[in-house]
Amino acid sequence: MSEKIYSTEVAGNKYTVSTGKLAQQAGGAITLQVGDSMLLATATMSSKPREGMDFFPLSVDFEEKLYAAGRIPGNFFRREGRASTKGVLTARLTDRPLRPLFPKGMRNEVQIIITALASDDVQHLDVMAVNASSIALTISDVPWNGPIACIRVGYIDGELVADPTIQQMENSSLDLRMAGSKDAIIMVEAGGDEVPEDVMVAGLAFGHKEMQPLIELQERMRAEIGKEKREVELKNDDNPMMEAVQERLGDRLYKLVVENEERHERSDAMKELSQEIEDSFVAEDAEVDKVAIHNAISTMYKAIVRDRILHDGVRPDGRKYAEIRDLSAEVGVLPRTHGSGLFQRGETQVLSIATLGMPREAERLDNLFPEDTRRYIHHYNFPPFSTGETWFLRGPKRREIGHGALAEQALIPMLPSEEEFPYTIRVVSEVLSSNGSTSQASVCASSLALMDTGVPLKKPVGGIAMGLVYDEETGMYAILTDIQGMEDHLGDMDFKVAGSRDGITAIQMDIKISGLSMDLMTKALAQAKDARIQIIDAMDKAIASPRAQLNDNAPRMETVKIDPEKIGAVIGKGGATVRSIQEQFGVDVDIQEDGTVLIAGTDGGKTKQAMSYIEQLTKEVEEGEIFTGKVVRTVDFGAFVELMPGTEGLVHISQLSPNRVPDVESVVKLGDEIMVMVTAVDSMGKVRLSRKAVLNNWTLAEAKEDDGGGRRSGGGGRGGDRRGGGDRRGGGGDRGRGRR
Repeated sequence: MSEKIYSTEVAGNKYTVSTGKLAQQAGGAITLQVGDSMLLATATMSSKPREGMDFFPLSVDFEEKLYAAGRIPGNFFRREGRASTKGVLTARLTDRPLRPLFPKGMRNEVQIIITALASDDVQHLDVMAVNASSIALTISDVPWNGPIACIRVGYIDGELVADPTIQQMENSSLDLRMAGSKDAIIMVEAGGDEVPEDVMVAGLAFGHKEMQPLIELQERMRAEIGKEKREVELKNDDNPMMEAVQERLGDRLYKLVVENEERHERSDAMKELSQEIEDSFVAEDAEVDKVAIHNAISTMYKAIVRDRILHDGVRPDGRKYAEIRDLSAEVGVLPRTHGSGLFQRGETQVLSIATLGMPREAERLDNLFPEDTRRYIHHYNFPPFSTGETWFLRGPKRREIGHGALAEQALIPMLPSEEEFPYTIRVVSEVLSSNGSTSQASVCASSLALMDTGVPLKKPVGGIAMGLVYDEETGMYAILTDIQGMEDHLGDMDFKVAGSRDGITAIQMDIKISGLSMDLMTKALAQAKDARIQIIDAMDKAIASPRAQLNDNAPRMETVKIDPEKIGAVIGKGGATVRSIQEQFGVDVDIQEDGTVLIAGTDGGKTKQAMSYIEQLTKEVEEGEIFTGKVVRTVDFGAFVELMPGTEGLVHISQLSPNRVPDVESVVKLGDEIMVMVTAVDSMGKVRLSRKAVLNNWTLAEAKEDDGGGRRSGGGGRGGDRRGGGDRRGGGGDRGRGRR
């Protein structure tokens, strides 16, 4: 196929799509260009379904190629390796709105690969990736019920802005990324600085309208050049055992659901009942399809639970739609850590631990996205014991990376600025028990941990997960607050909302149906706000505001500003000086290019001593200042005195005493500490000192007059006559005392 080029405009930005030129053997391939940023997206499907697969095998990968920005990778091999955190998050962002629109029961493997070919540091690649993938799927031979479009919405100077640039987003209090079809919203990912619910709703409506040109473009491309969709074998939901199993169960499954509201009791009862039904069939036919029996029971169980929620208003554990499970919160639960918080909601329990570090410990990012460092780092761990299971520990999965990023986004707006609080902050959320929305429990536990540490968090942040049961035939629905694991699995929506009492800081929404109306979104946000405030009330009982002082185990940080040209004096040859300071005072020293020096240590007194030492090390001595210094060298014409590390001055023999001295060492010896006044600093930085001025309690002017006379008569020489000149200066000094 020859190259075909299409274009449209979104909020004044030109989107150009090319197909037929690159990657011609893929099921569908396009390039999407906005500004000088360009992505290649391919969509390819396997020829046969994967055997034994009980879920749809879709994979989405975002390939960051640093040549796109004219850069060479900074790692040892100088080659792109595993995906960056932002790359993983972009792949997840792309996967979530695509997945619900594939045919139900499809088991052919589908792979979406988005490759960054050019990046201009103006356009956002994450939103482009979703749009490029949708276009590639729409014109491909892969069965898919799209198209969709994705757009970013900002809130700048009180106005909603569609498709803002990276530079515009620096001034936005809202970062809303949303995907939708022609008629409904499918996916939402948002961060905000306490954005009110009404602004968020307005942003969703605004974004859905502004994305329509991209959907129209894809419909036109599909009509003109779209490939014929391939026939695929869909896994048949018809279960030949359904009727027979239902007959044997009678109303026993319904009674089991009604009578067992506690999760473990219900689970045990289900296992017993399933085994009993299986055994009854096996007794009649040893070759019976056991998998079909259990699938039939699961299908009926799901229908009963959903029916009770919709028609009886009763959830599996007996709660009402807007009811939250029991809440508890604690702080300071671990020794030695800088801060810790434990949050529990029902069976979901998360322990978060906060650690403070130096600015240089911020994570350096080598990717194609706007951020080049992470000052606040949030990690989320989901070990197998949290669900009573076992599996290999092989590092964080995409889900764990995504949940950590969501919690990070929820808390960042409430953190103090780097100028106010110049620490790198790391929080690790350990999921200890899971039964619904551990990501939002992580938000709560981490807010507690940060306040326990003494981080001046602007306001506490809480989070809640909302669910939905929706009957597409009747239009009946139920919005559920604080969904547990079963409701997430059997329901149609996972809608996570985090924020303070005054507004939203993060949202993530995924659905299993074809889309949500604005009315549903509005009601879900309002219900989530009520729950969020209730959760923050519970957290306040443990700690309502940040501790006034940093935790005793956290490092104290002092800041001193030095002349950038003096940085070398602090570092020393081969880093010897800075290492010596760190060892002597038990501190960590971070020196920045602008001359800002940060000193951190757990002992506040030693931290201040280290700061004072660095100030002295880099201080420019001034005429008239008085120092107590150590004699580090004597010569026949005077003594060299160390005023501060790296700075020495000469006390001429004539300035050692008000009286004439026969030789230097009759007055001072090596290692003596003496008080001296700075009387002159020449253009070369050489410092002239006077002990006589201090002993006589002279002013700088008087000291200069006396010392000046000595210099005119040959001060600084070695001969006895010159030392005699000191008597003349001494006489001048007597005259000075007489004047006073």
